[in-house]
Amino acid sequence: MPKKNKKLDTTVSSDPLSSNPFSDLNLGPLPEKPSSSLSPPSSSPSSSSSPLPEKNKSRGRLDVIRQRSGGGGGWSTVVAGFKGISSEEKTDLKKRIQKRCGVGGAIKSGNIEIQGDKREEVKAVLEDAGFKVVFAGG
Repeated sequence: MPKKNKKLDTTVSSDPLSSNPFSDLNLGPLPEKPSSSLSPPSSSPSSSSSPLPEKNKSRGRLDVIRQRSGGGGGWSTVVAGFKGISSEEKTDLKKRIQKRCGVGGAIKSGNIEIQGDKREEVKAVLEDAGFKVVFAGG
């Protein structure tokens, strides 16, 4: 035997704003001011906490090259010249570049290859990571 669905009454009263669905929740009054224990930390330079470490600006030079894709297709952007970079960091950089550019890419022969002529976007991501970027080639 199939179950009968119970139907709810959906008729609207004469004044739809008179009923408050939250009236049964006894939440009490809201606090007027935030408590002093939640105050933001002071931003004075004489604070005893250690400052955040600065970005490493000397991570090396990378060449960003525009070249024709294989098979006579369109352009691709190649990032070459990685020295002392782990494969995990290259993968992370590739993912950030792909997300920023909205295209695909791969790591081939230790270089990051991105689909399309995306040199400016690639440069912005690599400079944010602390690399010195130089445009090279075509």
